[in-house]
Amino acid sequence: MNTNQRGDDELNAVLREWVVDSALPPRFEEQVWRGIARVKDQAASDPGPIFSAWLESLFNRPGLVISYIAILLVAGAMTGFWQVKDKSAESQTQWRARYVQSVDPYQMPRN
Repeated sequence: MNTNQRGDDELNAVLREWVVDSALPPRFEEQVWRGIARVKDQAASDPGPIFSAWLESLFNRPGLVISYIAILLVAGAMTGFWQVKDKSAESQTQWRARYVQSVDPYQMPRN
């Protein structure tokens, strides 16, 4: 017999011998059910704990977390590239206009 089974058998024997001799406080059961109802009402009115539990269960899977981070990184890089491309085109237009003005000072600026 391994030590875990022996420890469980000893614990089961002690639990079988255990006797509760104290009385519960008055209206204990009613207070327990009232507390359970109060917690259920709070959970129904506040979606925060439900959302956080869902989010925690979602991030318990490492593969999903890695793919989520990879998707966010790719989306961020694409957005940054797109914005830089627009700014680059805008600055190129400004530099070309300045170059034309420096070569031909009578050329009117184009806005």
